[in-house]
Amino acid sequence: MITRQGWPIGICSWSVGRDNKGMDEAMKELGITHVHLEIDRPPMPGWLVTSTMVGFPQEDYSTLDSIRRTGGIAPDAEWPGNRKVFGEAAKVTAKLGVKFLSMHAGFIDHTDASYAAKFHDRIRNLADLAGELGITVLLETGQESAADLRRFMETLNHPALGINFDPANMILYDKDEPKDAVRILAPWVRHVHIKDAIRTKVPGQWGREVPWGAGEVDAREFIGVLQATGYQGAVAIEREGGNNRMADIKSAIQQLMA
Repeated sequence: MITRQGWPIGICSWSVGRDNKGMDEAMKELGITHVHLEIDRPPMPGWLVTSTMVGFPQEDYSTLDSIRRTGGIAPDAEWPGNRKVFGEAAKVTAKLGVKFLSMHAGFIDHTDASYAAKFHDRIRNLADLAGELGITVLLETGQESAADLRRFMETLNHPALGINFDPANMILYDKDEPKDAVRILAPWVRHVHIKDAIRTKVPGQWGREVPWGAGEVDAREFIGVLQATGYQGAVAIEREGGNNRMADIKSAIQQLMA
């Protein structure tokens, strides 16, 4: 299934909360074959994997503060283990013949020189590992402003480093407007999530995820801006909240096909 812009439409494998058999049934019901795949879920025959995804065991998403402290590769005590987790994920990705491996790397912070240097070194180390295997590691957006992430990408200037752009995360983390952010980051965007959200009215708290087209991403205009940037990858529908995810995903597919 392809959008009017020529982008393959996929689904994030963690969006329907099913085992592989159930996931396969859901994809057939939805009429899609492309999938953004959790690294510990082996693909079924017929699935076309647009990217794999790896997370880290210490991550705590219960609050913005908790994920700032525990997110990605930043925590020092977990770094050796997380590097090993990433390395294994990169090997699996390469073995599957998939080009991209995505992750939430943690918060970028240029105001703390020692933290910034550590973060740069660790991401470069992981990108080196990915490059040696012929794949690209994708940093997911949201935990910092687009300007800060652009600065980071320009500073590292690594050929095996790209971006998985999630427009809703810019709102959930109370950062930028998605349309502006995707323009700023367009040179590095290799994969895109289709997800919507409403911004918090209480600073320091999460925004709220909503079905595609029901939030503040401005879905139709976002797609237009993404097309205008020359994007040529896949779009993967991600739905992590709500009580009727299949209906929400079907609605997103219909909007992307309209």
